[in-house]
Amino acid sequence: MHELLAKLRGGLIVSCQAYPGEAMYGSHHMAAMARAARDGGAVAIRANSPQDTAAIREQSGLPVIGIWKKTFPDSEVYITPSAEDVMALFAAGADIVALDATSRPRPNGGTLKSLLEKVRAFSGEIRRAEFMNDPPQAALPLLMADISTLEEGIAAEALGFDLLSTTLSGYTSYSRQESGPDLELVAKLSERCRLPVIAEGRYDTPELASEALSAGAHAVVVGTAITRPHTLTRIFAQKLSER
Repeated sequence: MHELLAKLRGGLIVSCQAYPGEAMYGSHHMAAMARAARDGGAVAIRANSPQDTAAIREQSGLPVIGIWKKTFPDSEVYITPSAEDVMALFAAGADIVALDATSRPRPNGGTLKSLLEKVRAFSGEIRRAEFMNDPPQAALPLLMADISTLEEGIAAEALGFDLLSTTLSGYTSYSRQESGPDLELVAKLSERCRLPVIAEGRYDTPELASEALSAGAHAVVVGTAITRPHTLTRIFAQKLSER
């Protein structure tokens, strides 16, 4: 197993993301959040954008799973949709780059296979241009497939991804629509696939995170329940207003 993946085993990955208009938006805020997560015991951070990836990597010292969310009028795919996005995150210091590996149509008529081919071609160019005499052990970060179904996980493994994540279960029209996390998908992926499975999506209690590991997850990503204070505040405020 890759050394980095071994370090993540059984650990908590904290997703530090904020959006324009939110009080915590900005790389300096996300870097501070990542440091707090590190101090609490997180083993890695999931971050959105090259800017946040670079800031978090520098200030937290933790491995970073980089993504880059972008929207397109012709596709529902929005997590790291292009090979250029993958390379930008790599250049920013991401140790792992996660991207949408669902079966949904991709922006501009592209395919997941062609994206991976471009990334591998870029990898070859990097080696030739910068490491002619002393090639590194790895010229690219690991690639994580964000999927929503078992079939997508199996397909991603066949394409050559390094690890799988259940990030998009419940966020595609054809996947299981659960109010809680999709533990069943974690269990099935762990049984059917050789790749490490990262549990992500609606893990909002320590108990659920622990259940994911019991179901076979390699590690667990938690975001909203830790790093989105306005969402947590709203839950408390709404509950009090119901009295």
